[in-house]
Amino acid sequence: MNLSYLLLLPLLTALALLPAKGLPQLRGIALAGAALQLLLSLLLLYLYVQERGTGNENTFLFENSVTWYAPLQINFHTGIDGISLVMILLTAFVVLAGVLVSWQVERMSKEFFFLLLFLSMGAYGFFISLDLFTLFFFLEVAVIPKFLLIGIWGSGKKEYSAMKLALLLMAGSALVLVGLAGLYFNSNVNGAHSFDLVQLANGAMAPEAQRFFFPFAFIGFGVFTALFPFHTWVPDGHSSAPTAASMFLAGISMKLGGYGCLRVATWLMPQAAQEYDTIIIVLASIGILYGAFATMMQTDLKYINAYSSVSHTGFVILGIAMLTRTAINGAVLQMVSHGLMTALFFAVIGMIYERTHTRQVAQLGGLLKVMPFIASAFVIVGLCSLGLPGLSGFVAEMTIFVGSWEKADAFYRVATLAAAASIVVTAVYILRATGKAIMGPLANDAHALLTDARWNERLAVVVLMAGILLMGLAPFLFTGLIDPGTQEIMEKIVRITR
Repeated sequence: MNLSYLLLLPLLTALALLPAKGLPQLRGIALAGAALQLLLSLLLLYLYVQERGTGNENTFLFENSVTWYAPLQINFHTGIDGISLVMILLTAFVVLAGVLVSWQVERMSKEFFFLLLFLSMGAYGFFISLDLFTLFFFLEVAVIPKFLLIGIWGSGKKEYSAMKLALLLMAGSALVLVGLAGLYFNSNVNGAHSFDLVQLANGAMAPEAQRFFFPFAFIGFGVFTALFPFHTWVPDGHSSAPTAASMFLAGISMKLGGYGCLRVATWLMPQAAQEYDTIIIVLASIGILYGAFATMMQTDLKYINAYSSVSHTGFVILGIAMLTRTAINGAVLQMVSHGLMTALFFAVIGMIYERTHTRQVAQLGGLLKVMPFIASAFVIVGLCSLGLPGLSGFVAEMTIFVGSWEKADAFYRVATLAAAASIVVTAVYILRATGKAIMGPLANDAHALLTDARWNERLAVVVLMAGILLMGLAPFLFTGLIDPGTQEIMEKIVRITR
């Protein structure tokens, strides 16, 4: 299968929106394009499993390479493994749900759907790129549309939030660029420098160069995934963004950073990853606990979800930094779980806000009586966030804890216990928010006239909930996909230690 279809489909859909007239036509085109993205990603999953079943053990499947700029050895080189495949599936699920919950966007709806679909193209391009230059190119594609979505369709301090997000992410991109330049100029493939990810992985970068350039790459990507203390764009950006943009930011954009930390920084510079692991683990543990306790102080539903995202993405960094096969598997599972969970959380919060015109927990209450579907979805995704068995959050976090505990040193054990302690704090703020906003008597008599979810909102919830339940009840389906990719990373780490 040619992976370029993943790029062409959202691009062509976005272009098809331009001559469209009328909101119903715009909605139809956007929904059709998003649904086709999901179908294409499911077809890709089927073909991938079939190809692996034939005994193909290549690191990446469906590889294709076209020379883009020969003087610098830049190629449009694409391919996927199980890790990138689950990220593609996550993107397709979130984009479809994002289009569905944006059904009521009437102001500049053409531009809104265009930017949303353009963002999905950037995410797909990032996950399939096997050339560091094209990977960076698609990382940048996903920055400016976020700025516009928040600045134009956002709420509250939208201009400030959009500017803060754009500046911090561009600063992270600048650090990433330095790290990628270091990889390029320290490579030697047939006497020339290379951006090719596979060729770089097969080579060996000098330890001194790794030690210098690893922090640039890891911290740069870490900015995207809310690495403490570079997380400050998350609460403002998420809280001011329109619902679909919040879903994309938390569900997909933050995963670009985690994927980059794993695929680029850790895999290509494993010796430096081992040398810096204690520092990264400390930052990750601080982020997990800080995010959890900061969430307890919030009274706005969007800020609750935003700060909890800082805590939950800290588990991704922790799992990667532990450098064990189980922990890295858990980090990938956490990226998928958090992407589905937080996208659903923002979707439900958007539905509540549209009807009640408030996100303040104190002004809500008794919503289960008047909007049982929306309220039930809120409860389920809250239970997923606190790690209820049978849902994706439990599977991902437990895998990270088990993988982290495999490191026998006292430092790693203490970090694991500190991260696990955050679950108690998570339970406090989730149950408190659920009890005050969803349960009990109606806090406002005017809320008695509120309506429940529309068909499009119900479908968006079902799409995301399906992924949460599937991972929670059948995690082996996901680990079977991602484990070969994790094994490839671990083999290089083990070779370095020998």
